Amino acid sequence: DICLAELALSLLLSGDVALPEMRPGCLSLNVRTLTAELHEGLFLSQLLMSPKSQKKIDPCDNPEFIGTETVEQFHQLLPHNVNVEFDNTNVTLSMQSQKRHLNWTLKSLKMSYGRDDEQHPLKSFTPELSFPQSSLELILEDGLLLSQSRQRILCVNTLKTFLQVTSIDISGSFIVNTCIVHYRHQEFSHWLNLPLDYFPTLIFLRRLPHLDAPVMISSSVSNVNVSVQLGDTTPFALGFIVDNDSSDSQNLHQRASLTLDSFWWRVGQGSHIQQAPHPPGKHVWGEALILDTLSLQGSLNRPQSACSSQPPSLNVESSLKGLQVELSETCTLCLSRLLSLLRVSADPEPHQPDVTPDSPSGDEVVKYQRSHLTGSVLCVSGAVSLRMDTVSILSSAESSRVSLQEMSLSLVKTLTENMEACCPAAQTLNPVLKLTAITVWYHVTTHSLQVQSEEELTVDWAPPDHMVLFQHMTEAQACWRMLRGEQEENRNAMLGQTRSFSVRLEMGSTRLTAHVSEKNYILLHTKAFSLSKHAGSMHIRSPLLVFNFDGNNIVSFNELDVETHDELTEMQLHRDTFPFLATPHNRVWVLTCPSLSVEFPYQYNFSKTFDMAIGVQKWLKTLHLPQSPPPSEQRLPPDLVFKISQFSFVFLDDVFEIKLRDNYELMKDESKESAKRLQLLDKKVAELRKQHGELLPARKIEELYSSLEKKHIEIYIQRSRRLYANTPMRKSLLTWTVSDMELIALADQCLHGPEKVREQLRDIDRISPFPRDGLPLVVQWCRAVKFKLSAFLVRIRDYPRYLFEIRDWELSGRLIGTEQDGQARARRKQTVPLGALWGDVTVHRNMPPLKFYYDFKSNISLYTIVWGPCWDPAWTLIGQSVDLLTKPTADPSPPLAWWDKSRLLLHGHWVMNIEHANLHQLATEDPYNTTENLHWEWTKLNFDWNPGEFVFKGNLDVNVRTASKYDDICFLHLPNLCMTLDLQWLCHGNPHDHHAVMVCCAENMADVTSGQPHDSYRAFRSENLNLSITMDLNQNCSTGPRILLYSSTLRWMQNFWATWTSVSRPICRGKLFHSLRPIRKKLGQHYKQMSYTAAFPQLQVHYWASFAQQRGVQVECNKGHVFTRGTQRLIPQAGTVMRRLISEWNVTQMVSELSLVTVHLMASTWDETADHQMNAQVKKTHLLSLSSLSYQRQSNRMEEEVNTTDETNASYTHKLRLVDLRASWTTINRNIAFGLYDGYKKASVLKRNLSTEALKGLKIDTHLQTKKLKRSPSRTSMLQKLIEETDKFVVFSEEDSGVSDQLCGIAACQTDDVFNRNWFIELVNCQMMLRGTETAGCVLVSAAKAQLLQCEHHPTWYSDTLKQKTTWTCLLDGMQYFATMELNPSEQEDRQLWLEVKNIEEHRQRNLDSVQELMESGQAVGGMVSTTTDWNQPAQVNESQQVQRIISRCSCRMHYISYSHDINPELATQIKPPEMRNNHENEDLLKKQAGAVETFTLIHHDLEISTNPVQYAMILDIVNNLLLHVEPRRKEHSEKKQRVRFQLEISSNPEEQRSSILHLQEAVRQHLAQIRRLEKQIYSNIRVSPNSDELMDINMRLQNQLNQEKNDMQMKSEELNILIRCFKDFQLQRANKLELRKPPEDVGVVRRTEIYFAQARWCLTEEDGQLGIAELELQRFMYSKLNKSDDTAEHLLELGWFTMNNLLPNAAYKVVLRPQSNCQSGRQFALRIFSKVRPPVGGISVKEHFEVNVVPLTIQLMYQFFKRMMGFFFPGRNVEEEDVTDEEDKSRMVTTAIPVKPRPLSEDTMGAMGPSKSITQGLNRTAGVRRSFRKPPEHPVDDIDKMKERAAMNNSFIYIKIPQVPLCVSYKGEKSSVDWKDLNLVLPCLEYHNNTWTWLDFAMAVKRDSRKALVAQMIKEKLRLKPASVADLRGKAIDGKADNNQQQQEEDEKARLLIGLSTADKSSSKKSIFSRRK
Repeated sequence: DICLAELALSLLLSGDVALPEMRPGCLSLNVRTLTAELHEGLFLSQLLMSPKSQKKIDPCDNPEFIGTETVEQFHQLLPHNVNVEFDNTNVTLSMQSQKRHLNWTLKSLKMSYGRDDEQHPLKSFTPELSFPQSSLELILEDGLLLSQSRQRILCVNTLKTFLQVTSIDISGSFIVNTCIVHYRHQEFSHWLNLPLDYFPTLIFLRRLPHLDAPVMISSSVSNVNVSVQLGDTTPFALGFIVDNDSSDSQNLHQRASLTLDSFWWRVGQGSHIQQAPHPPGKHVWGEALILDTLSLQGSLNRPQSACSSQPPSLNVESSLKGLQVELSETCTLCLSRLLSLLRVSADPEPHQPDVTPDSPSGDEVVKYQRSHLTGSVLCVSGAVSLRMDTVSILSSAESSRVSLQEMSLSLVKTLTENMEACCPAAQTLNPVLKLTAITVWYHVTTHSLQVQSEEELTVDWAPPDHMVLFQHMTEAQACWRMLRGEQEENRNAMLGQTRSFSVRLEMGSTRLTAHVSEKNYILLHTKAFSLSKHAGSMHIRSPLLVFNFDGNNIVSFNELDVETHDELTEMQLHRDTFPFLATPHNRVWVLTCPSLSVEFPYQYNFSKTFDMAIGVQKWLKTLHLPQSPPPSEQRLPPDLVFKISQFSFVFLDDVFEIKLRDNYELMKDESKESAKRLQLLDKKVAELRKQHGELLPARKIEELYSSLEKKHIEIYIQRSRRLYANTPMRKSLLTWTVSDMELIALADQCLHGPEKVREQLRDIDRISPFPRDGLPLVVQWCRAVKFKLSAFLVRIRDYPRYLFEIRDWELSGRLIGTEQDGQARARRKQTVPLGALWGDVTVHRNMPPLKFYYDFKSNISLYTIVWGPCWDPAWTLIGQSVDLLTKPTADPSPPLAWWDKSRLLLHGHWVMNIEHANLHQLATEDPYNTTENLHWEWTKLNFDWNPGEFVFKGNLDVNVRTASKYDDICFLHLPNLCMTLDLQWLCHGNPHDHHAVMVCCAENMADVTSGQPHDSYRAFRSENLNLSITMDLNQNCSTGPRILLYSSTLRWMQNFWATWTSVSRPICRGKLFHSLRPIRKKLGQHYKQMSYTAAFPQLQVHYWASFAQQRGVQVECNKGHVFTRGTQRLIPQAGTVMRRLISEWNVTQMVSELSLVTVHLMASTWDETADHQMNAQVKKTHLLSLSSLSYQRQSNRMEEEVNTTDETNASYTHKLRLVDLRASWTTINRNIAFGLYDGYKKASVLKRNLSTEALKGLKIDTHLQTKKLKRSPSRTSMLQKLIEETDKFVVFSEEDSGVSDQLCGIAACQTDDVFNRNWFIELVNCQMMLRGTETAGCVLVSAAKAQLLQCEHHPTWYSDTLKQKTTWTCLLDGMQYFATMELNPSEQEDRQLWLEVKNIEEHRQRNLDSVQELMESGQAVGGMVSTTTDWNQPAQVNESQQVQRIISRCSCRMHYISYSHDINPELATQIKPPEMRNNHENEDLLKKQAGAVETFTLIHHDLEISTNPVQYAMILDIVNNLLLHVEPRRKEHSEKKQRVRFQLEISSNPEEQRSSILHLQEAVRQHLAQIRRLEKQIYSNIRVSPNSDELMDINMRLQNQLNQEKNDMQMKSEELNILIRCFKDFQLQRANKLELRKPPEDVGVVRRTEIYFAQARWCLTEEDGQLGIAELELQRFMYSKLNKSDDTAEHLLELGWFTMNNLLPNAAYKVVLRPQSNCQSGRQFALRIFSKVRPPVGGISVKEHFEVNVVPLTIQLMYQFFKRMMGFFFPGRNVEEEDVTDEEDKSRMVTTAIPVKPRPLSEDTMGAMGPSKSITQGLNRTAGVRRSFRKPPEHPVDDIDKMKERAAMNNSFIYIKIPQVPLCVSYKGEKSSVDWKDLNLVLPCLEYHNNTWTWLDFAMAVKRDSRKALVAQMIKEKLRLKPASVADLRGKAIDGKADNNQQQQEEDEKARLLIGLSTADKSSSKKSIFSRRK
């Protein structure tokens, strides 16, 4: 403890001293083998401690500087030359009693000092100081410092130091070679605490004066190694190979340079162990800093004058190569440990750095080449590698610039090796960031930062990479905080500085890629991107900015410009338009883009990538922003302004579909071109044949045509290859473009925040119930929105029409977007893969959708929608593309339909004011057609869209657009229409409670399921929809609604309806197209109930048969109301195959009320083929009018049992009530109506005959005759169809008792099996006016009450066939007939005469006080009644003529029963099977006949008739020319038909007939196509230039050609119709011939007609209508006709009683004609006529049986009565003339009978009427003197015409029987004539067999035979040859008559065969017994 030091050495000291000054001259010291041991006491000794006054130096004191004297005194003591050498020195320091010691060994230490006083000293000091020239050198070799554990601490190989002072400067050098330091803090820290600060070095340096001379110092250090181990910290080491340092210092200029080679700093375990040199091009992990070469040069220039204010300038230049920096936790720990040691060992007093008031200005240049920066956190987590090939830094006082070349940032995921290759940036594998060049400027004065890069910046980002970067950045921040703690003041200061920054960023090209999954990524690509930010604004520009998803450019911005402003003046104008905004101004973002395009490739799943991107964004938000501030503290969002000149949204189409379409168009065009080439070749071949004739070889021609065929193929292939050479391929499936759009979204304090948003939400969506517990929202925003655009266009593919076209659209209002908080149940989990290190992270996504609430008002100038079923396939593809845009919800519930989804997401109120709105419904299957559509046109439309309600107000015109002259026909005009569509959604819950809908994730579904299938939308999902349409036209308007219809319009409507109701086919569905989603339900199938209500003040309907407006109908009515309601039922189809549901609509209720309805028929004189004449004179004639019409339809449900007798109490489906019906039927009306019907018939016939069904079911098996015939329902139904399709109108009946109660029609209508009472039509006070052609005046028919009832009965089995019965019953009460009186009335015919309602109504109590009542003669027949001409005006108001009642009040009843095979499906399940009968022989044949027989029954009970001759003539005129009128064309048609029938019978091959029909069908189709083509050509010519003369001429030629084509088509169509009809009849006859083989009991009755009069009394009066002539009374009149299944017919006419009374005054005989028997039993008949008719053979009618039965008659006739009767029936005929001869009679008989018949050549009515001459002449008496002679034939008569004519005149009578009739005749002639009284005569019994006669032949035969017998009897009576008794006389007469008759027949037959003369002709010259004797 006492020993301070021990020392042992060998010493040699030598020197000299100059005398006498005693100045030392030279000194030499040589010490060898120095061994010293220094103890710690030496350093702690008080002897060596410096005084405290020396230690404590006040830095503020300015000590005295050392003067020249002091320096000279010091040098006088110091020799001129000093040399000191130490060899083999060993020094040991020990402490703690040698427990710790250090050993220092030194091989050699040399120090030499020299001074030259003779040279000029250095005097550049301030204050002045003279320092002599001197030099100092120190050399140290092989020094070694060892610790007590003999470990090296310091090892120095060579150290040289040299310092020289000259008169002008000071220079020094420092050289070290191979210095190795091993510092271990545990062993060395004790030695650092020794007090080694007693050396007075600091005091000496402080007292030196200021040096102004240059100081040059250079150093060179090579091969230095330093390893440091600080306690428990990981060791580190650093070293370098070469270090050259030089500095040059002057007072004004200071320069320094540094050169460093191969510097390294290594950390980590084992780093202190000396290792091999660093390998080139590699980075060894653990080397924190590597420097290959560092070159640093700097200079500092000071101002010359001290008082100058200019700051010193500093210049630094640096060059650095091969820099590698590794940042790791180990480095940070080492640095922080080292800094903590330095802080601890530092002076505890605060260190005051030198602060210069002025910032230095200068330039700094730093260059880095091949630099590589690597950051490593842990070996487990990999490393981040940053490579910069070249870095240039230029800094000055004003600005700084940093330039980077070739920079890349990459990740090293796992560190498998201890070193990493350092490749250039361009060769880096998978870099996260790659940049070719970038330059950064920072301007200090302006605080602006500028970044510029002309090259491409590439960023490749992925969530695992981001996690690595985030981890490393977190570690780096922790390291930085560990090294240096940041203070809040500094941070705030930095923030303050950054706010005032202005930044400008310019990038040449940028590609930012974000990988959201392993296969999906999003790429942001920009070109020339620039960003500039100033104090309050920011500006972003880029000529191209593209968002690319998975390699597809989805969004592209062209010339994008984004600006932000703190305040913008123009926004104040936008804010003023919204008065509810509170914030005066707000910051604004303005986005301007000339072109923005969005494009989605075909079948690209965009939603998948986008959803993953949202998931990654949510993960990043949770990673970096764990807690967001509450919305109340958030800043108000900026206002947004979007200005986009052109926006396009495109779905790309399938390339295969595009090429398919283009190839189809190419093939179409190529077929036309090839046809032209073929035509050209044909022309050339024809020319060659003309030149060469037969010499042209056929093989040559074949070669020409084959080469042309090859040329066709080559040209097609070439065109196909060059298809897209000139025109690019169409790409788009859907194109949506918007032009000139400006969108403004304004944020405001009154709209910001959750509470404010909820208030606005409740204000907008008032109809939805708000949740009681509040509405938690995740997303909520509310903006005031306004936008305007010039065009909004949507087009599908390259279709010529836009789907949507909106022009000049302006909109303003509020828009809210909210997303409800789904809580835990409605959160789905999404995993984001982060790689193997971090695993997968789970992100919770909110499932409730984003809902929109709006309150908009908009103005639109044009709004057009075009749609058609032909666009369905493309629309299906668009729907599939839309499905790929939005990700389907994760909720496992069935998906919502689009209507429910819109109800869930869209809420609010939208008002549109549209100047012009259009809806075009395409009517063709060609999507490229632009001419055929239904056009709904609104003008001044106000559209209001509320929840569940659409309201349209405006003027509506519905037009039919066709490419013909019918184009632009406004067929519906509704002015001032208010149409409301009310939607009632049928849901389990409140249809408006969308807040209660909460979706559920599939994982949480178990918490809420209750056994039934899960459905989150159960209460909200609509089961069905009830639609209510209300059209109200009761607005103030000058013109009422109009409807204009043409027959072509109606046909077009049928095609339109067929097009729109066609079933759409599935498009791109199934496994092949990977589309297995369930078929979406159509909205049309969602309706459950639909109701329609229309109210109008007046209505006008025009219907024209053709465009020329030749014939038409006009309906006018006043106030009307229509209501209808229908329900829909969806019926599943049977079978295992999945099929569409069948939609069945059922009208449950319909109510219609119309008032003052008038129907006019319109006719024009214009030709039908002429052009449309708008000013044509149209003549209107009255057809019908009524005061009110009410219609009611009730539900078509099964009715309960109701009393069938009371029809009014029964509930009918349809109820129609017509009040005051007035109908007119004149020849003009008839012609117009027949013309309309004929046009309709022709069109329907043409359509039927051209259909493929025209010849179906008619191919008869020719081998059927050889098979055994069996009755089957199918054959029966086939025959039934054939019979129904024939032209013949046949009625039928059956023989019955004749009593009205037993009529079959009544019996069939009174059954109680009615299941549906269908129609109930009631007419109150109806009347009808009939006017003939050749007589003046009219007949009025009226009925006080009329009812027409239709019932449907339960299906029943009839003869093993199930049929359903339908019955019609007509009840007419209070029927009256009135007729005018005058022969030539003065009134015009156009003047309408109508009965007053009081004369039509039910009979009432008469008021005898009324004069008018007394004049009208009561209700009796013959009474006079006044008429009126105005609507419901009494007769007193306008004087009019009176009419006479010709038939008094009576009642009429009609029944019609029909049977059908169509069974109502509702009743199909209730039908019982038929009863099986064992014994067929015992069946009742009568019951069998009374089966399913269609029956018509007419019943009149009592008729009282009174007519004068004028009225009788008028009635006959009306019956003949109005009611029984036959069109002349009908006769021609019948003749043509008869001719074709003969042709078919001549050629009996069915296949030939079928082929001729098919050829004719094709010809008619060609005519139709030609007509359509000509119409379209004329239409297009008119559309191109309507006023061109040249085109007018062309159109005239085309019009003539069109008319000719129409005529030709009409002729061929008629011919085709006749041919098909006759072909069917012919096949039917052949089938009937086969049917004749069946058993006779199979023949049944198929049709029955019954007409019954109980009693009729007809009074014939004089012309005054009062004086009677005769009275005819008929009782129990019964006519029936039966039509059987074998095409036979039976006619039966029965008359129970008849009598004729003479009403002339002073008549000798009052009873003119009556039966002799007075018995009027119901079972006896006075007259019976029976006829059985077979089908015609060869055109000749066959009468199988004809029989006439008459009871004995009493005839009492007066000549005066006969004369009056002839004058009544045949006025103007001379009664005195002789009878016409038989030949004349024959011609009259044949010809005059034809106009009476409803159809020519109809044998049925002729058989019923009989050959009465007086009747035929009477019916034709209105012709006057007219004779109907046959016209000469217009064309040559061939054999077929002759056969047809003969067949038409002849009848084949198989059996005729007329039993004898006893007559009792009385005759009273004039004065000179002979009177007969009670002359008994007998008409003989006549029988004829197998005669082919005309009706005249039959009449002549009866006349001949009757006359012969009657003349003989009259002669006997005249000669008073009375027999013994009457009975004997009668018997003999009968026997003789029979014998004579038989003999006479034989003689006559012989005479006819021989000479062709009838014996009856001999007596033809005899006078009639009724002729007047001269």
